[in-house]
Amino acid sequence: MSPVESALAAVTSALPAAEDRPGQQKMAAAIARALESERHIVVQAGTGTGKTLGYLVPAVLSGKRVVVATATKALQDQLAAKDLPFLQQHLTGLLNKPFEFAVLKGRSNYLCLQRLNELQHTQDGQLELDDLAVVTKVEIKRLATWAGTAATGDLADLDWAPSDAAQRAVTVGSDECPGATRCSMGPTCFAERARQQAMSADVIVVNLHLYGLDVASGGMLLPDHDVVIVDEAHQLEDIMSDTIGVQIGPGRFTTLTTSLKRIIDDPKLVGAVADSATLIRDALAPSLGQRLTLPLPGHLVDALVLARTRIEAAQAALRAIDTDVDDAKQKKLRAQSLATRLQDHIDAAIAAQEGKVAFVSGGPDYPRLEIAPLDVGPLLSAGIWSQRIGVLTSATIPTALVERVGLDAGPFDQIDVGSPFDYEHHGLLYCATHLPDPRSPKRDAAVAEEIAALILAAGGRTLALFTSWRAMEAAAESVRLKVDVPIMTQRDLPKNALVKAFSQNEAACLFATAGFFQGVDIPGRTLSLVIIDKIPFPRPDDPLLSARRELLGAAAFSQIDVPRAAMLLAQATGRLIRTHTDRGVVAVLDPRLGSASYRWDIVKALPPMKRTRHRAEVEAFLRDITT
Repeated sequence: MSPVESALAAVTSALPAAEDRPGQQKMAAAIARALESERHIVVQAGTGTGKTLGYLVPAVLSGKRVVVATATKALQDQLAAKDLPFLQQHLTGLLNKPFEFAVLKGRSNYLCLQRLNELQHTQDGQLELDDLAVVTKVEIKRLATWAGTAATGDLADLDWAPSDAAQRAVTVGSDECPGATRCSMGPTCFAERARQQAMSADVIVVNLHLYGLDVASGGMLLPDHDVVIVDEAHQLEDIMSDTIGVQIGPGRFTTLTTSLKRIIDDPKLVGAVADSATLIRDALAPSLGQRLTLPLPGHLVDALVLARTRIEAAQAALRAIDTDVDDAKQKKLRAQSLATRLQDHIDAAIAAQEGKVAFVSGGPDYPRLEIAPLDVGPLLSAGIWSQRIGVLTSATIPTALVERVGLDAGPFDQIDVGSPFDYEHHGLLYCATHLPDPRSPKRDAAVAEEIAALILAAGGRTLALFTSWRAMEAAAESVRLKVDVPIMTQRDLPKNALVKAFSQNEAACLFATAGFFQGVDIPGRTLSLVIIDKIPFPRPDDPLLSARRELLGAAAFSQIDVPRAAMLLAQATGRLIRTHTDRGVVAVLDPRLGSASYRWDIVKALPPMKRTRHRAEVEAFLRDITT
């Protein structure tokens, strides 16, 4: 038995529900070999594998400095609060020295002591407080009391949730912070303390957005490291596109205005920056949801140039401020940091040319100019894979992921360790091939009839997932008339409260959209049927994806659309079986899954369940497992 296998066995035997997991063992051994040979590796590890221990044990034993980058806060918190402390307790005895870990988040996650000091001890701070609601002022007072004893200053450690207004008042973002060396609170800064802890840690946990910002900054944000483990790697391309690109919207001018008001007493000058929010909104709104040409259209360039000129006037006023008062210095520095960052992004937007795609996202009131790389592969190859070992893992790895993120530029291994769950006997995949095509006007009525029949057979216990809000609401309205079990929809409650309410009522059904395809864990009899209305292909008019489709030409459908649809369908299917005893049906109400030329590319991405096209077989199976 190898050292990694022995260590994993020792660790997992200490778990409350210890069990043999061959997939986890295979995963750990493969990652250990990859780290030793300095090869990249991609690991698909199905639900129930125990993948966090599967990659953490070989990572810690390697003696290399490791960054674990997650796509969701929930997984980041699980690693920090559960998995890594558990490993420290049970793995340290097998090492030559104890290993240390740290969690590093963006600055806006930590309470800013300088902002708190200004609010509490200056006349300007009192004026700021006077403009806030009474309840917000009470929250800020609670935060000030907490700051005196807080270990990390991370707002996630609170046992209550401050309002957005209170959080904005006591935090600063990375664009605004002047840095520890220029801030009088630098020596006690919570964000800097977290960074210093990360500098000496063996394992550093971050989210993918922060990792993307580090790549974009040339490695200025994170400590040097030998290995990056990307968990939930199916989201890597999209998150990197967001963070490496440029985003400019009205909100950035509003934020800058707020910062300027704290230090510049010139309503006309500050008002001009504030008016730029409206200027940019009006320039972007007509193109909402559309791609833009590069170079950018003349009217938009004119608006950006005018906004930049107004910011430069504010910069001149900031440079003219000469003060020995420390709080005033800090306000000046923060305003300068925000202004400079926004000017840099405006310059980058105006200069954007080949290799980029520009589009307008957001909503009518807050449209946002986004300029993203057409292909993140070369950027990630140069910024990550050429510098350190990459370990990519997820329950679902899209078929084109390796090429899309540039990992194929160097040597890499790829394995699928499967799942410990008995999908063949516990699950049934049903394709309703008799239903009308998704474009048919007869579809809504037929889908409602199908859903009602399946719900009646399951006795409730249904999570119905839809690719649009319109389809969800139409189905809920019709199905409520046909069944006598509770039908909840995504509009009824916040996500966590909705999942809790559904989990506590076996007879209930929950109708939801794409936000519930991932990250929903409802084990047991409460969920015996997952219905998916259509194959979740990405929107054909998505501006970024349409540009990438044009780049790929005829290969676009197989390289972009099918892998994304297969990944999302697999994620949605994964909501069904969460434990060894779970049983149930996944019903896909899209006849294309049974007939289209690409069907096997999608089916192969799903768990290996038995398949049927006959509703009578499904109804019998559901009645059998729910009685």
